[in-house]
This record gives sequence, structure tokens and C-alpha cells, in this order.
Amino acid sequence: MAVSTLKDIVDRAFAEKYGVPAINIVNDLTMEAVLAGAVEARSPVIVQTSVKTVKSIGSDVLFAMWTAMTAGIDVPVALHLDHCPDRDVITECLERGWNSVLFDASTLPSEENQRQTIEVVRQARTFGAHVEGEIESITGVEDGVGSDTEAARQSLDVSLRFLEATGVDVFAPAIGNAHGVYKREPVLDFQRVSDLVAAHPIPIALHGGSGMTDAQFTDLIARGCAKVNISTALKITYMKSNLSFLTDAQARDKWDPPSLFAKVRTDIVNLTRGLAEQFGSAGKA
Repeated sequence: MAVSTLKDIVDRAFAEKYGVPAINIVNDLTMEAVLAGAVEARSPVIVQTSVKTVKSIGSDVLFAMWTAMTAGIDVPVALHLDHCPDRDVITECLERGWNSVLFDASTLPSEENQRQTIEVVRQARTFGAHVEGEIESITGVEDGVGSDTEAARQSLDVSLRFLEATGVDVFAPAIGNAHGVYKREPVLDFQRVSDLVAAHPIPIALHGGSGMTDAQFTDLIARGCAKVNISTALKITYMKSNLSFLTDAQARDKWDPPSLFAKVRTDIVNLTRGLAEQFGSAGKA
């Protein structure tokens, strides 16, 4: 087990109809806690880094953290670059050792998106890495990438041509999902997932997972959403955990950073374990 590939992780989940948490970390503490939560749950996990996180911490430091924290780990884990429109950053991360990338060319015309995605897949293969693709933007801005304006959805025929031409390993369709915090329960196009999987069996990435209902997760995972992205929920948990601890510390005038770190770590471990149980990946390692 230990460090695995995106394809190995999601292909099994797709076949057995469970979802694997793909969680965006923001620093060393959250990376370690997500990995620890996966170990506790005996679940595979995909650790994701945004372009913003790569640039703020540095790819060398991030990958050194990953290498140290996954040494001897006994559940399947993969390191994924999330929503990256910048080919130079994709190259940088592949060269450092990321074994999965999402090339986000969704703002380009579909033909140009397809052409460049073919190039990224060819490049990734030289590193033994895998690629997630998308042809329409997921509504919402995440770490500086994206737009709050909902993009038009492509037809099934356009999506299938993209999948067949590019050979991507995971596909992220827009189904009414959005990044960030939903103001109301999202209205999702469940049938679109079924239609894609029926026409071209491929693991589907469900973006904008934070805030969906249990019933929505269950339905979409059963239809083929094998990779379930969680970013906002981690950020909220991380920030609120810090806030509650520091508010109490101020009231007591007790300032102990290691206790703060321990509290935040516990909350992120619990979040990760809960997601694995919710998505059905707990016990699958």
C-alpha cells in the first residue's frame, strides 16, 4: 500500500462504488492530520494542494513534507495538484514528485482545452502520473482560481470526444455543484453523471462537496463519483478550531502553542475520519 497512484485508488472506488476523500490541505499540520485520519479510518485518501498553497509554501518544502509524512504509511495515499490552469506549475509539481494533477483549462474553448489536455496527459505519463480533466468551470472561486459565474455545460457528445481524445484518468463535470459555502441545498444534475459513466466508464470527481447532503453524496457516489473533493470544510474546521482555542486562551490568559496545534490536529483528524465513513471508504485500505 503506502504511496499509491490516483488511478489505483479511484479505479477500485469506482468499481466498488465508494468515494475517496480528496482533501485540500493548507500547511504541514493539516497534511499530517489528514493522513492520520485516513490511517485511523483505514481509508485511502487523496491529499490535494492548490496552486496557491504550492506557491505560498513552495513545491520543494511541500514534497519534502509529503515524503516524510508518508514514510511507512500503511493506507493508499496520493498527492494531487488541484485546479491548475498554469502549465509551468504542472511541470514543476510533476518534476518534484506529485503523482496526480488537475489541468484546469475550463476557461479555454473546448477544442483548445482538449489539445492542451492531450499534451498534459502525455507529459504526466512520462512521470508515471495521472491526470484529472474538466471542460467546464465549476462555479465558485477556490484559492484564487475560478469564477462565481456559472459556465455553460457542454453536451454529452463534446464530453465524450474530450474523454476519448485525451485519455484522462478522472473527469470532473459540472452538475450544479459549486466551490465554497452553499447558501441553500444545491440542485444537482444526477443524471449527467449516469449518462457519462454509461457512455464512457470513468471515475468521476465530485467538486464542491462541502455542504452537500448525505443523500446527495450517497446518490452521486453510487453513480460513479469515486473522488470527492473537500476544501471549504477543511478550511472552516481549521479556522474555527483555531478561533475557539484562541478565544479560550485569551479569556484564561494562557498561551501554549503546542496545545493549540494538538486541538486543531484532533479536529482535522476527526473531519477526515468522518468523511471516510460518510463516503464509504473507511475500512477499504
